[in-house]
Amino acid sequence: MMFTSIPFSKRIVQILALGILGGVVAVGVVTHTVGAQETADDLRLKISESQKQLQAIEQEIKKFEAQLNTVGAEKKTLQNAIYELDLSRDKLKAEIRGTEKKISSTDLEIQELEREIYIKELEIQKNMEAVAESFRQVDQTENQTVVEIILGYDSIAEVWDALEEQSLLQDSLRESTKIMSALKEEYEKAKLNSLEKRGELGELKKELSGEENVLVSTIDQKDSLLSQTKNKESNYQKILEEKKAAREAFEKQMREYESKLQFILDPKTIPAAGSGVLKWPFGGNVPPITQYFGNTEFARSGAYNGYGHNGIDFGASIGTPIMAALAGTVVDVNYTVAANCQYGMWVLVRHGNGLTTLYAHLSSISVSKGQSVLTGQLLGHSGNTGYATGPHLHFTVYASDAVQFKQYTCRSGPTVTVPISAYSAYLNPMDYL
Repeated sequence: MMFTSIPFSKRIVQILALGILGGVVAVGVVTHTVGAQETADDLRLKISESQKQLQAIEQEIKKFEAQLNTVGAEKKTLQNAIYELDLSRDKLKAEIRGTEKKISSTDLEIQELEREIYIKELEIQKNMEAVAESFRQVDQTENQTVVEIILGYDSIAEVWDALEEQSLLQDSLRESTKIMSALKEEYEKAKLNSLEKRGELGELKKELSGEENVLVSTIDQKDSLLSQTKNKESNYQKILEEKKAAREAFEKQMREYESKLQFILDPKTIPAAGSGVLKWPFGGNVPPITQYFGNTEFARSGAYNGYGHNGIDFGASIGTPIMAALAGTVVDVNYTVAANCQYGMWVLVRHGNGLTTLYAHLSSISVSKGQSVLTGQLLGHSGNTGYATGPHLHFTVYASDAVQFKQYTCRSGPTVTVPISAYSAYLNPMDYL
């Protein structure tokens, strides 16, 4: 056995110091772990049951979506409009139950992670006490010379046994350090997962709040529609024609504004077409596209006065979660829900790659002006506010450098801000999705 110039106990101190500074965790405490494991099993069982219930709710939501797609494609009549609002109401109620179930499940997962973190903290305390006791045993022989060690035993065999025991203790402590380092990673991972789950919980609560607001709005819309029409088809068709006329007047005014704007698009300032830099602005399935970009048959029919449609429309039912197509900053939002008023409720997001996206005709908004958003973050819920004659999402992509704002006075009275740009700065969203 060779002795280095550094006493053995001091080497142990160095090992312990490195472990403590690195946040080393310890080997398990059986009595605590077993009891906690039983509770963890109960939590996991509850989570599993919650997931099963959520799957049943999601099937119910899909059924409502299919019915809404069918009704949305049919002729616009008062009966269909009322039926569509009733379906939207029932779908929203199911989505609220689903979101509540997700919140409950996520809360259970957080409890499970917190229990895991608690166990690790107990293990740290217990194991560090055991290592400290080992250090005290080693420290007792720190100042002994080889001669003193030999004289302290009756035979050379006992001396070798003692030295071998000390060597084994050193190896054991080294191994304990490795184990503690591995457990440290597990501890940190549990803490990180807990933080992520808390973030998810916060987003789910925002979504629940938005869904509840949309549900109230949907019920109000039905009451308002019945009040305005007095349950007569002729009155409904008159309201529909008035909204169409208001929309066409708005589009004409926008074209006049845009025709005065000059912008030469530099292709180097935006992503290449087909790059797929944008994600579909929906959390689940992508609704059908009811109107494409550009000089479509709909645009040529007079709705856009001969100019192309400046975005694409998705047949999204009321309350469909709308997500950011890419990370960016919310340039502006509009909360105006008055009938016959431009894009209704909308969110405009500027991205860092030269593109800006508009999400219009929303029924609720979950973000605010100046807020930074991540790709896939909830912006609000789809609806039929503004000049929409039916529930859908209007999605526009601009070259950011060309976006301007114009004040527009709606037929219903309020003056609102509207994002516009030169024709050349409207980009086909399908080139980037």
